[in-house]
Amino acid sequence: MPPPESDQAPGVPSRLLGHLVGAVAQIGERAFALLAHVGDLVILFGAAIRWIAHGLVNPKVRKGNSALIFQIVRVGVRSIFIVGLVSGCVGLILALQLAPPLDGFGQRELIANIVGVAVLRELGPLIGAIVLTGFAGASIAAEIGTMVVSEEVEALEAHALNPVRFLVVPRVFATILSMTALGVIASTVSIASSMAVSITILDIPLTTYVRNTLLQAKFVDFATGTMKATVFGALIGLIACGNGLKVTGGAAGVGNATTSTVVQSVVAIVIADLVFTAIFYALKLV
Repeated sequence: MPPPESDQAPGVPSRLLGHLVGAVAQIGERAFALLAHVGDLVILFGAAIRWIAHGLVNPKVRKGNSALIFQIVRVGVRSIFIVGLVSGCVGLILALQLAPPLDGFGQRELIANIVGVAVLRELGPLIGAIVLTGFAGASIAAEIGTMVVSEEVEALEAHALNPVRFLVVPRVFATILSMTALGVIASTVSIASSMAVSITILDIPLTTYVRNTLLQAKFVDFATGTMKATVFGALIGLIACGNGLKVTGGAAGVGNATTSTVVQSVVAIVIADLVFTAIFYALKLV
């Protein structure tokens, strides 16, 4: 004899409610983990700033200039070629893509106006940051993660050497300085490549291109782009060092930290770019 309908009906809603509660709990757990990770990065950044300030104020504290220079060469100088290559290709693409629609209005020479502003404000810092994330951010996370797995970090602590001072500070400071310079280099190469293809293929006179660029691009465009690049460098360095120091689980943990560093850095860079753009728009700087 089948059970009454009143005994069957509550089963389906209860299962749906259970799935809904589980999904909400999972979302809340991930949100809490994200907030905890952001908090750890803020604490790490504060510790790094404290050590930098301590080294600048106290003359007895070693500055670690050799370590900083080594990291700048490793992170920044070795990234110049790939950043220049990608930026140059982007400049060529922009010029060739903008020519047909602007021809419809008889304004092909406005390529210089559009490329100058777009590159200085957005594309230069963004391209440099994404390239640096894959080139140096993953490397930093893997290096520090390997040191954690091989217990080198514990050896530093056993000798009363602070890992933040000797591992994090030179790498974060190097990524900040390197990214600031790479943003300028990326913007310069993009504009130069766009100018080259505009003169040689699109038949735009050099004087016209230079004049339109100088008329459209202002110092505020360069300043805001450079500011973005500096913040992007800080994000890359912090995320890479933070993920490296939290590695667990041997070689698999190092691989997971490297992957997480690239993904988190790209997401953080795009979100920071959005926040900066909104602020600059509110301040009428765009």
